[in-house]
Formats: sequence, C-alpha cells, structure tokens
Amino acid sequence: MLKSFTQAAADYCAAAKNRTRQGVPRLLILGILAGMFIALAGTAASVGGALAGKIASAAIFPAGLAMVILAGSELFTGNCLFLLPLLRGDITRGRTMGSWAVVYCGNLIGSIVIAFVVVRCGVLDSIAPAAIATAAAKASLPFGAAFLRGVLCNLLVCLAVWMAFCAGSAGGKVISLYGPIFLFVLCGFEHSIANMFYLPAGILLSGGAEVTWLDFLRNLGPVTLGNMAGGCGLGVILYMLYGKSSQ
Repeated sequence: MLKSFTQAAADYCAAAKNRTRQGVPRLLILGILAGMFIALAGTAASVGGALAGKIASAAIFPAGLAMVILAGSELFTGNCLFLLPLLRGDITRGRTMGSWAVVYCGNLIGSIVIAFVVVRCGVLDSIAPAAIATAAAKASLPFGAAFLRGVLCNLLVCLAVWMAFCAGSAGGKVISLYGPIFLFVLCGFEHSIANMFYLPAGILLSGGAEVTWLDFLRNLGPVTLGNMAGGCGLGVILYMLYGKSSQ
C-alpha cells in the first residue's frame, strides 16, 4: 500500500532522526555493509555487462540498492536526502554532517574490500579488459562532466530511495527503486559509492598501469560533490512540497 506523500515525509524524518542518533561504531558497520552491497552489485553488473551489454548491467545493478534498503544498511548517496528532515528541524546540522562522514568512510571501506576480494579470487579475470576500460573511462572524465553526471545520478538514486520509502511492502520497495537505478546506470551517470568499487577494481586488475589511485581521487571528488548537490536538491524539493505540511 502506498503512503500519502505528506505522511511519508513525516515518517522519513522520524526515521532519519533515529538513524542519525546511532553511535559511530554502528553507523560505520552499517556503512561498510552498504558499500559491500553496492560493490557486489557492481561486480555482477560488470560481469553481466561484459557478457550481454549495458542493458544487462543496468538491469542487474538495482539489486545493490535493494539490498541496502531491505537490510537496513546506510548508504551515503541515499542519505543525502537527509536534507528534508534537516530543513524541518528534526535533525541538527552537526548530526547530519557527522552521519554523512562516518557512513561515507564505511562505504569506502566496504567497497574497496569487495574490490580486493573479487580481484584476488579471480571473479573478474575473464572480463579484466572491460573492467579496466570502465575504470579508465571514469578516471578520464573532466571535473565538470563528472560533477554533472554525479548530480543526475543522485537525483535518481534519492528519488529511488524516496519512492521505496513510500511503498509499504518489501516487494513494493524493490519495484519502486528499480526504474530510477536502471536509468542512471543505462545513462552512464556517476555514483560515488559505485566508483569506490569500479576504480579500485580497475587499479588492482591493471596493477596501476592504466588507472592509478590518484585518478581514483580525482574522480571521486567531483562525483561526490555532484551526488551531494543532486540528492540534497531533491531533499529541498520534497521539503517544499511535503515537509512543511507534515510539521
């Protein structure tokens, strides 16, 4: 059953208030789990994309956000929607920024761990050239393009989170989030947490010959800023539409 948008806004703000009050160790672990889930989806999407093309990759990747939401983990990009409860006064700026920082670090740890494991165990060996090419293409994006692709990506990711939150059942949540995530992958938009897997995997597979850790940081900076702009922008819009009326 679909919630009313005003009720969904109130419920989301109440949930965000509890989530930002969690201790640092718990937030970090939840962030690590989310990073692992996104990286595992990235692994499967890489294999599927190499075998059957970009549509297959886009069709597989939404499994990552489904795992994040249904398992209750914390994803930095989705949590950019916290601007909705921040503007309503349900959470403070300090708790919001602190939560973002801890979750971002957890996502980074989880993503790199999975990248290391899947490379070491040979899962990507058969598609190594394609995985390296993906990492190199991301690393070659100029700052402006990476930023704008990050904006568009997280507009869709936070829309997927919002739509999933409005759904009342597990099945409804998965169906709701699927479309926006499919679109962002198909269009080639940039997701900072996914890139925490794709670029390290390319670095490890190439031995740093084609993609370096400096390239990774150069991509991660503008993409993260773009993700924040897109997600927070949607948070402002939802506050203007539904947040005020639910106070």
